[in-house]
Amino acid sequence: MRENDFIVSKTDTRGIITYGNPIFIEFSGYTEQELLGAPHNIIRHPDMPRAAFNLVWSTIQSGQECFAYVKNMSKDGGFYWVFTHITPDFSLDGKIIGYYSVRRCPKRSAIEKIEPVYRDMLAAEQAAVGKNPIEAGTKVLTDLLKSTGLGYEELIFAL
Repeated sequence: MRENDFIVSKTDTRGIITYGNPIFIEFSGYTEQELLGAPHNIIRHPDMPRAAFNLVWSTIQSGQECFAYVKNMSKDGGFYWVFTHITPDFSLDGKIIGYYSVRRCPKRSAIEKIEPVYRDMLAAEQAAVGKNPIEAGTKVLTDLLKSTGLGYEELIFAL
């Protein structure tokens, strides 16, 4: 991803893609026809912990914006990291009608710091046999936040 690129997509409230800019289409490796109407998790990389997306969804469904580092997977199995800003889209009467995601090129140093956190979260999820994997992955993140004394957004922007 080039430093000045902005990947933009829009989904409905269920995460179904309703718009993707040309850079989103390019990086995903899918055609516009393949993307429109598909779930946004079509580009979810298996290295990403489910707990990370659970945090994103709970934040944006509550009407708040969310920032995150995300490893995406293109159609050919390749990957690309992004720093994403996801915001709810509101109707005139204040109801959430969808979500916008604007992604940009992350700093390499931030990826080097978040990658081991995601690895630990994913390992906790995979080890949670017979338990709630999302809770196990979330605990890794909340323990990190407690140990640093930072809130989630403070951590993300400190990377």
